[in-house]
Amino acid sequence: MAEKRYFKIKVTVDSVAGKCPLGNKPGREIVIDQTTSAGICISAFNSLNPAIQVLKYGGSFPWEENPDVAYICCPDHVNRTVYKIERTEEVAFKE
Repeated sequence: MAEKRYFKIKVTVDSVAGKCPLGNKPGREIVIDQTTSAGICISAFNSLNPAIQVLKYGGSFPWEENPDVAYICCPDHVNRTVYKIERTEEVAFKE
């Protein structure tokens, strides 16, 4: 069996301009491993998920200063919530 590797991801509410309808406030942390986590609305999660997948499997974004981090905004233009997504612990598992 081949060993696969991925990274756990920590999502932190970085800033909120306005008021997040779900009550997210700066500093709130959510760890994403192999399952989704409660507390992020579907619209925000749909915006975050592509970046989560990139960082989870070792990729990065050339416009970010730190290759282990990405900043993504939810799609609510009135109550913009910015999330910091960062790679944390590397995990190995067998297929």
